[in-house]
Amino acid sequence: MDSLTLVAVVSIFTAGLCIGMGATGPALGEGRALAQALSSIAQQPDETNTITRTLFVGMAMVESTAIYCFVVAMILIFANPFWNYFLSKAGG
Repeated sequence: MDSLTLVAVVSIFTAGLCIGMGATGPALGEGRALAQALSSIAQQPDETNTITRTLFVGMAMVESTAIYCFVVAMILIFANPFWNYFLSKAGG
């Protein structure tokens, strides 16, 4: 296996690992946040608007972690700087 193939395999594996682990954490966090928000709304129905607004802001912040992992995975697959380096070394 030459170095170009190794870089491709490692990049694809790392991108899959990044998106897999990067989506699991935010999914668990969002589930907990939603459960707590529903519990809070059940206890204090008068504060529904405030709890919902805060929940959406918190969900957006938690989801940004998964989006960052997705961006890193796309960079590893489609714009990998190591790929261009090894292509230039292999070609000349």
